[in-house]
Amino acid sequence: MNEKCRVSGKRLIEVIDFGEQPLGNGFLKQEQFGEEYFFNMRVGFCEESGLLQLFDQPSPEAMFHEEYAFFSSTSTEMSKHFKSWAKSVATSSDTKNPLVIEIGCNDGIFLENFVNTNIRTIGIEPSENVANIAKSKGVMVENSFMNIPLAEALLSEHGSADYITAANVICHIPNILELAKCIDILLSDNGKFIFEEPYLGDIIQKCAYDQIYDEHVFLFSCISVKNLFNKLDLELIDAQPQVTHGGSMRYTIGRKGFNDVSDNAKKILENEYSMGLNKIESMLRLSENIKQSKNKLVEILENLKSGGSQVCGYAATSKSTTILNYCNIGPDLIQCIYDTTPLKQGKFSPGMHIPITDWKEFNLNMPDYTFLFAWNHLKEIMAKERAYTSQGRKWITHIPTVQIS
Repeated sequence: MNEKCRVSGKRLIEVIDFGEQPLGNGFLKQEQFGEEYFFNMRVGFCEESGLLQLFDQPSPEAMFHEEYAFFSSTSTEMSKHFKSWAKSVATSSDTKNPLVIEIGCNDGIFLENFVNTNIRTIGIEPSENVANIAKSKGVMVENSFMNIPLAEALLSEHGSADYITAANVICHIPNILELAKCIDILLSDNGKFIFEEPYLGDIIQKCAYDQIYDEHVFLFSCISVKNLFNKLDLELIDAQPQVTHGGSMRYTIGRKGFNDVSDNAKKILENEYSMGLNKIESMLRLSENIKQSKNKLVEILENLKSGGSQVCGYAATSKSTTILNYCNIGPDLIQCIYDTTPLKQGKFSPGMHIPITDWKEFNLNMPDYTFLFAWNHLKEIMAKERAYTSQGRKWITHIPTVQIS
């Protein structure tokens, strides 16, 4: 059992215990119920590193495998986001044939934008099923976890990288110091490591506790990112807030002495210190807000059940796993969850075993109330489901507060 910060080595202070949790993306068949994996999901904080993190997590091999259930390209908004990001990388490079390495390339949603251009790309992706989709798009993929031997092999074969990118991936990597060393090995003198992650400041402000699940070992702030990379010949040089995943931050890391730190990064750091994102008191307030949100949600669902209303869920997200298991919400309160991912349909939600139903049946069944688990895609989903709302049906959301609308 781990009790220490993975960056500073200091003892973690417990913030909240979510109890026994299954794999966030561990959607399963009925015959697999008896062999389902659970772990105690405790969250701790280190004031020295400023890093909110899980005490323990399942092995990476248990989470990222040939049946990994998350495909980035299922969201049109995310496809637009990555296309825009790729364009900014392409236009900012002054190298003739720049090398872009993406850690956790998933189904190639980002790197496919560079196919048939002068930009060389390599994707790192341990989950074989999504890696194969990326390869089918013409993306070169190393079907592996990122580690020092791989970084050294890539450097030897392809040279140093002009850009290393990652999106909602770095928070998945338990050995974060090894990852930082991999960046140090691969990055050219003028290179940039650019990565996006759910932002701790937004999580606290919105009480978005469902961003905490098995894959999200870390919840970053500019303070914690700065402290992490300062341990090597690297530093935080820019930070840009993003709307993706309900509030993310795009961090840019460069080599010390080769870049100026942007005014934006300085301003965000100053704001974080004023918010107390480096203090345990702020994390304990988050813990209390999480408990209040849980109690309110359960009260609403139980009242709807008592009144005979039909309640279903929308989008079988990995985030929903934390909510359902922490709040002990099962098929008695939410009858099914509608989802567009074929790999999830016909299976059951991790832990609470709520049936996952084909999204095509959503507007046929028209449940009285629908819990929107994919709240970070609210705008896209509301536009898509106008017919449901026009029939007087109601949505349940829990961010930033639990409400029916």
